[in-house]
Order: sequence, then C-alpha cells, then structure tokens
Amino acid sequence: LTVVLGAHNICKKEKSQQKIKVKKYQPHPKYTGKFDYDIMLLKLENNAKLDKYVGPIELPEMDENILANVSCAVAGWGQSGPKKPTSDVLKEATEKIQFSVECNHIWKENFTSHRMICTKITKGGGVCQGDSGGPLICNGHLRGITAYTAEGQCDNPKFPHVFTKLDFYLPWIKKEMQK
Repeated sequence: LTVVLGAHNICKKEKSQQKIKVKKYQPHPKYTGKFDYDIMLLKLENNAKLDKYVGPIELPEMDENILANVSCAVAGWGQSGPKKPTSDVLKEATEKIQFSVECNHIWKENFTSHRMICTKITKGGGVCQGDSGGPLICNGHLRGITAYTAEGQCDNPKFPHVFTKLDFYLPWIKKEMQK
C-alpha cells in the first residue's frame, strides 16, 4: 500500500507528489465494515517532506462542539454528481454543518451523533461516491472524514452527507500514535 501526498491530478506524475509506502495500517478495533467506527490510521515508512503542497492540519480539541450552519470545506477525486465519472483532478466544495437531530431523523440507526457529523450541500455540489476518506475542514481544523452519502443521490439536499467525527476518536488516535 502506498500513499500519494501533494497530488492534484492523480492521472499525471506531478513534481508536487510524494509517494510513500505504508509501514502499518490500524483500523479502529470496533470497525465492522459498516458505517460506524469507520476510521483507519496509516503509519508511513518515511516522513513526508513538508512544502507548499504537503503540510500538517490541526486536529480538533476533544469534545469541541461545532455549530450548525458553519461552512466547511470538503475535497476529493470522487464523482461530481450521480452517474458521473470520478475526477482526475482534486475538487473542492463547501458544505454546511447540519443539526444532528435532522440527520438522526433521515439516517436513523445509520447515524450516531456523538461519532458522526452531517452536512447539507450548498449550491455547487459537495462530496459524492468516491470521496470517502476525504477531509471535512472547518475553521482550519480537520473535523471529519467523509463516510457516506445516499447511493446515487449525493446531490439531493434531502439526504445529508455523513462524516466520521474526528474529536470522538482523539483518545484512540493519540494512543495509537504513541505505539
């Protein structure tokens, strides 16, 4: 398994890209292949070279609440809409945090508010199939990891997009990083 950092166009070799082999991967011990606990840590064989294309991002504080209607950035190489091909170039969009009660109402048992965040799409789209694992960045902090959208309906505002809520997993992340 190899990660590519600093990529913009994943179909071309770019000077900005750094390819680094994964030394170890650690899925969350409670992950069952479903939506919950959908997070994995990767330990790289070498450190990344920090430059204008590759850099760190701040993690949230533990139990740091994020308010509804806050605008957040998302990014990925997934589909730009239902039945559309995946993108060769990294796409970015803005989505707004949605009230958890609305997400519970729509996603029912597939949404766990203390471990997940959901967003509503704004005009211009947002995450879609193929964007899983991508970031949800709010106020300069990595707040979530793209988890799922409604199959074939990622552009339907009736279905909020769901993200793994990073602050819940901070104790596990910190414990794994100390190993």
